[in-house]
Amino acid sequence: MNVREATVEDAETIRAVANASMEASYSLSPETIRGAVEGWYDDDTLAEKLGDPEVLVLVAETDDGVVAFSESAVVDEQGDILWLHVDPMARGGGIGEDFFEATHAALSDRGVESVRGMVLEDNREGNAFYEDLGFYHVGDRHVDIDGTDYIENIYAERAPSELATIAGPDGTPLYVDRDDSDRGSKGPLYVVYSDERREDRYGFSCGNCGALVVSMDSMGRMECEECGNVRKATRWDATYM
Repeated sequence: MNVREATVEDAETIRAVANASMEASYSLSPETIRGAVEGWYDDDTLAEKLGDPEVLVLVAETDDGVVAFSESAVVDEQGDILWLHVDPMARGGGIGEDFFEATHAALSDRGVESVRGMVLEDNREGNAFYEDLGFYHVGDRHVDIDGTDYIENIYAERAPSELATIAGPDGTPLYVDRDDSDRGSKGPLYVVYSDERREDRYGFSCGNCGALVVSMDSMGRMECEECGNVRKATRWDATYM
């Protein structure tokens, strides 16, 4: 198996692998999957990803051509594996595990010290994959996919660290999870909870200036009012059609 960084010429094959993998692993409708994959990996969008220094897209090739790809995001020293798709026809021979190790190594080469994986709760095979790797289930989040609420599980290779306590606007304690962040235009946005059990999300803490981020701008995006750090779109935003 040869692993390399993707190019725009891989777009059609990446879409084919993504469609086949998601239809085999997720309960989403074929229409939702096809629409999402087009939104994520049309030629122009893939070109933008490949030009983003915070995004890493890799493909795995065998004698049969490209059989897998991964997409990861780098936030500070944390790497989030957003997707690791293997063509269903190529599964069962250890390609997924080998490709994960290659993706992990490539992220390490970019300075990443800890890796997380994201997978929807109803993808049993995907959840078992990270559990078999010894990852910890450190949290979950609700995502809106084509108007339906789903739970996305978050796995990390390290046990969750202690929450940092800060004072809210009225002096009430709030809790910052430095292990859980979203990408922003000027730095990471760390998830903030109003409880120590990580059950009630309050908003974000701006990794650029430290301010609390709890409001949206005119475009419906989370934005820090102090420094203008805007939360970047998540992978699921393309599935609302």
